[in-house]
Amino acid sequence: MDGTPPPPEATPPPPPPVTSGSPTEFLKNVVGKRVVVRLTSGVDYLGMFFSRLRVLSCLDGYMNIALEQTEEHVNGTVTNRYGDAFIRGNNVLYISAAEPL
Repeated sequence: MDGTPPPPEATPPPPPPVTSGSPTEFLKNVVGKRVVVRLTSGVDYLGMFFSRLRVLSCLDGYMNIALEQTEEHVNGTVTNRYGDAFIRGNNVLYISAAEPL
């Protein structure tokens, strides 16, 4: 133990209100920005939308998601931190911007 306190735990924001625009527009706008990915299990992943997402979504059609600097949140508590994470699209409930677009 080095005596430094652990970093404050961040609670993921709720999904933003529905706005006009296509899902494709939204995904283009969040590449390189922090996002919240909520899984059907209720687990949240906060991370940076990986720039190769456009390639992945075009190749497989399953909306698989690649994130960088990823944190896993369970019941509002950070449970793990990952460098990169790959999330299968069939497990995703929603994707939300974690910062203004």
